[in-house]
Amino acid sequence: MSTALLDRPAPRGRDGSQPAQRIVDATLRCIARWGLAKTTFDDIAREAGCSRATVYRLFPGGKDALIEAVAAAEVARFFAALGARLDEADDLEALLVAGITEAARELQSHAALAFLLAHEPEAVLPHFAFRSGDAVLATARVFAAPHLARFVPEGDAPRAAEWVARIVLSYASCPADGVDLADEESVRRLVRTFVLPGLESQPQGRQ
Repeated sequence: MSTALLDRPAPRGRDGSQPAQRIVDATLRCIARWGLAKTTFDDIAREAGCSRATVYRLFPGGKDALIEAVAAAEVARFFAALGARLDEADDLEALLVAGITEAARELQSHAALAFLLAHEPEAVLPHFAFRSGDAVLATARVFAAPHLARFVPEGDAPRAAEWVARIVLSYASCPADGVDLADEESVRRLVRTFVLPGLESQPQGRQ
């Protein structure tokens, strides 16, 4: 996972066709049902209503290439949904609350990701640790900084974006009593108590 994902369109196979999108969606359903290790090309083809040969043709490179394409498609979809929510915010508090809750809801409602975290964590957690974790934070920083720069000094926006991303990842991986990132009121209390005081201690950026 890298910042390059922000510049890539959601993969839909080599020809950008609807069958390729059905294969991406079918792969996610299969993973949510059986997991990554047990999902085969035959399962995916059957779920997508196409032949195994069609899966290979649209996603050459085998299962690893298909999974990489599916992951990139989901990352693109995640940031598109998050960006739409952030664009609606008219002040810093609204931006932070919307961003944190939308990110948490997207992650919590993702059936395939939930299955993997519960049954195959080794397929997911390495992407959020050590150098891979740095790449995740860098991606979040590049994405969120322009949104935050509407309300904080532009030079501080990247660091603020990474800090907020760390908060989301921390609570998502280690839930705490009294903090529900998918609940707007819970997030608003967190933001008002701990996040806004730090960010608003600096002069306002461009509005």
